[in-house]
Formats: sequence, structure tokens, C-alpha cells
Amino acid sequence: MIMRDYYEILGVAKHAGEEELKKAYRKLAMKYHPDRNPGDSEAEQKFKEAAEAYEILKDPQKRQRYDRFGHSGVKGGFDGFDFGVDLSDALRTFMSEGFGFGDFFGMGRSASANQNQRGRDLQVRLGLTLEEIASGVEKKLKLKKDVVCHVCEGSGAASRDAYLSCPQCRGSGEVRQVSQSLFGQFVNITTCSRCGGHGRVLKDPCKACHGDGRKKGESIVKVEVPAGVTSGNYITLRGEGNAGPRGGTSGDVIILFDEIEHEYFERHGDDILYNLPLSFSQVVLGDEVEVPTLTGKAKLSIQPGTQANKILRMRNKGIPQLHGAGRGDQLVRVVVWTPTKLSADERKLFEELAKSESTRPSVKDQSFFSRVKEAVL
Repeated sequence: MIMRDYYEILGVAKHAGEEELKKAYRKLAMKYHPDRNPGDSEAEQKFKEAAEAYEILKDPQKRQRYDRFGHSGVKGGFDGFDFGVDLSDALRTFMSEGFGFGDFFGMGRSASANQNQRGRDLQVRLGLTLEEIASGVEKKLKLKKDVVCHVCEGSGAASRDAYLSCPQCRGSGEVRQVSQSLFGQFVNITTCSRCGGHGRVLKDPCKACHGDGRKKGESIVKVEVPAGVTSGNYITLRGEGNAGPRGGTSGDVIILFDEIEHEYFERHGDDILYNLPLSFSQVVLGDEVEVPTLTGKAKLSIQPGTQANKILRMRNKGIPQLHGAGRGDQLVRVVVWTPTKLSADERKLFEELAKSESTRPSVKDQSFFSRVKEAVL
């Protein structure tokens, strides 16, 4: 499926500021909201599309990655590498921005929306070695978070009859104010300040959690890291975050990947680079050497007359493509090692070699800088 440009979706320029983004999103969200377009699948798709674009562009880091790499730069987003938002995500974005319905629909947030407050998300940085990235790995993480109170089972109440109907909103969770204007009658609906939209007030809170329905605790989560990830990719574990207050839904855990610097290898996309030190005699006469790879050691043939900085390619020894069938290569750069101390006999041998014209570069040979330029990745 072809993914549209996020700036195009919101109808803003690439230099658009925060307020301009919010205004553009609000306009689209109100136009295509499912409550305004019941049963219209096209409107629902545009509503989700606008939420996805806004979620990326309002975040400075995500926006920077998108501006630089396009959709691939933010592909590790909402559902653990299955890019895109579902309707519940889009509705959550809409509600989290504080957009009410009163001015447009003559209605407000329902009490049921406030009765199920969501717990906060957690963000965890996970360091990965190149070996783990190359093969994929399963990790177990211990998280400190808000968990459901086991005494009241998350209700926050000490007993079944611990709640009373809110006297201010009479159990509706909403306060309605009717006003008259030139355009007719308007109804402004706001969340009840007494009960916070729950419709009930707690007279007998749980002693263990003081009525919140949560306590501090910890849990173990399992993370399946696919092969080929890179720093900046992330996976979302739905419902593994902080528990919501008084039986509310749990937040998510966002696992952000960090690539640990390797002792030998440099990563260049799906390829890895290894600097191979060789002696003068090895590059002149040729040799067969062992080099490290991400899966163990492997043999590599050095042809006679190999030049310094030459790049040798070991096919399919690099990083697998994320969600792809291919695999990168291992690039081996020849580094000629120069001895700093010589015995008398060794010095004499080198002095004899120096007399031979064949050991000196000829005018026809490429310059050093040309050869280095060819070796650059």
C-alpha cells in the first residue's frame, strides 16, 4: 500500500509549527470523526490517517527521523513494526489532545470514557549487540510500575457499597449548561468536577491503596526482537505499562532499541566493516587468514599484490534486512601493518628490497588518494 506524505495529509508546509499542526489536525479530526460519519469506512480511514500523521509530526524526534528517512524512519512505531494506527489509537489521540465535542456536536465526553482512565505508558531503552541484532533475540525485562491492588482488585473500594452516586451530577458524570445565541440553543457539556466523570464518589476507600486501585510493584515482560533492527527502532507492548486508576486500562511499554558499539565491527546500514591488519609480506605474497564474523571465524584469501585500503567483500555475512529476505555483506578493509622495530638482519633484508625497482610504485600506478577514494564506502 502506498503511504501518503504526512504533511500532505494534514495540508501543512514542512516548516509548520506546533500550533499550525494542531489546528490542521483538529479540523480533519472533527470532519472525519466516526460519530459524525457513522458507517463511512472512507471517513474512518481518513480519521486514522490524520491521527497517524499528527502523532509523528508533533513529536520532534519522530518528525526529524521522518524528514530524513521518510516512512522507513518511523516504521518501528505504533504496533511493533506493524506500522499504522487502529481506530482506538486514533480516538485516543483525539481525546488526549483535549478536543471536545460540545461546539460541534452539542455533546461532550460521556461518563463511560472517564470511568476507564488509562494508565501511563512506560519507555525502556534496550541495548543490543551486533550479534543479537544479526540473529534476533528474546529478552526478558523487569519493570517497576503501578500494578493492580490485590486487596480491592483494582476497584479502590473497601467494600461493595463503598460508592455513592455523585450528588452534583446525579450519577451522569457530566454537567450540562444550556445557552442561547443568535444561531439557536447550545448545550455545553463538561466533566463533573466532583466525581471526575465517574458518576460515583467513594465513601469508603481501600486501606491498602487509599482508593486509587493501584500499588507500586514490578513485572517481567518478554520482548521478541526481530533481526535487523537499528538504533531508533522501537516495539510497543500493548497493555504492559502502568495499571489505570480504579480498574482503568493499562498503558503500554515502549521498548526503544540502542545499538551497542562493537569491539571490531562498524555498521553501515545492513553491511558491517572490519579493518584487517596484514604484514607487508602477506599483501605482497598473498595469504589465507582467519577473520571474525558475527557468527564465528571464517577463512579469507588474500591475493598476491593486494593494495592497502582495498575493500574485500564477504557475501551475506552482514545484518539481515528488517522484514526482508536479503542480508548485508561483511566488508574487510586491508590495513598494512608497519613494524616499528627491526633486528639487524631484518633491516638488511629491507635495505636489499629497497634497491629493487619492483618494490617501488611506478608513475603509472594510481595515486594513494585515488585508491583511498575507491575504498570509501
